[in-house]
Amino acid sequence: MMKAVLMTAPGAVDVLEFTDVPVPALTDAHQMLVRVFAAGVNPVDTKVRKSHFYYPENLPAILGCDGAGTVEAVGSAVTRFRPGDDVYFFNNGLGGAPGSYAQYTVVDEAHAARKPARLSMVEAAAIPLALITAWEALVDRSALQRDEYVLVHGGAGGVGHLAVQLAHHRGARVAATVSNNDKGRFVRELGAERTIDYRKQDFVDAVLEWTNGHGADVILDTVGGATFCRSFRALRLYGRITTLLSTACELADVNEARLRNVRVGYVQMTAPSFLGDADARVAQARILENAAALFDDGTLKVAVTDVLPLARASDAHRLVEEGHTLGKVVLEIDRP
Repeated sequence: MMKAVLMTAPGAVDVLEFTDVPVPALTDAHQMLVRVFAAGVNPVDTKVRKSHFYYPENLPAILGCDGAGTVEAVGSAVTRFRPGDDVYFFNNGLGGAPGSYAQYTVVDEAHAARKPARLSMVEAAAIPLALITAWEALVDRSALQRDEYVLVHGGAGGVGHLAVQLAHHRGARVAATVSNNDKGRFVRELGAERTIDYRKQDFVDAVLEWTNGHGADVILDTVGGATFCRSFRALRLYGRITTLLSTACELADVNEARLRNVRVGYVQMTAPSFLGDADARVAQARILENAAALFDDGTLKVAVTDVLPLARASDAHRLVEEGHTLGKVVLEIDRP
C-alpha cells in the first residue's frame, strides 16, 4: 500500500482525501514504476477537481500531472532508464490514469526525462507543465527571435516566470505585467527589462511607449478575458499572440487583430495526453530533456514559494486558486 490523495467527487477542496491505496502495477513493457518525491500543483489540477471534465466516469481519481522521483522498477522493453535513475515528468493526472499525488506512479519511459542534477526533487517537480507551456508558446507557436519585443502577461506566475527567462535566453527584449512591486523586482531579476504594474498603468500604453509606438512582436497571454482581447492593441503589424485560455472577444477587438494581421495561437499542453497523440507527448518530453541542461547551467531557474506535505493537498489547491503566489506550489511527498 501507499499514501495518496484521492479526488472522490467533483467539487471544492474537501473532495480531496488523503488515504491508503494499492501501489500501481506495470501493465506495459515500456512503463516504469517511479517513487514520487514531489508533485507540482497547477491550475489545471484545480479545474479538474472542480468539474472532472476530462474523465467524468472515472472516480475516485489521483490527480497531479507534474512529478519528480526515482525509478524503482522498469518493464522489459525499457531502454532509456534503469532503477535508481532520477526523473521528472508530465504524466496523467487529468483524472484518467493515476497521477503524481501519490508515493508511487507509473510513467511510460517516453514521457519522462532525466531530472536536472542541480535541482532538488521539489524544484524539478515544479517545472514540467509550466516549462512545456512556455516553450510551446514562445518557441513553437511564436518562433520568438533575438531582439524581438515580447510581453509576458502574469510574468511572476508559474508559466510566466519561466517564459520571461526563456525569452531572455533567446535574446528577446522582455516586458512583463505584474500586480505589485515585489513581483516587479522578481521578474526584473529574471531578465525582464520592463515591468508594468497593471493596477496602476494601462499595459497597452506602456508597451507602445516601450516600443516607440510600434507595439510588441510577441505577446504571451496567461490571463485571458479582457486582457487577451485588449492585447491586440499592443501588438505591431504582423505581431503574434499566444494564449493559454479560451476567450471570446468583442467584434471591435477582433477587427483590431484583423487590421494588424495578427497571428493568434493557442497552447493547451494537456491536449496530447487527453487525445492520445503519442508523437506530441514524446516531443513534450524532449522539451524537458533540452531544458534540463539550461537548469543545470543556471540559465533557467524555477521559483517554488510554497511547499506543503501531500496530506495538505487541499491547502495547496487553495493557494493556486487564490492566484497570488510567486512561481509554483509543490507537494513534498517524501524526502530522498
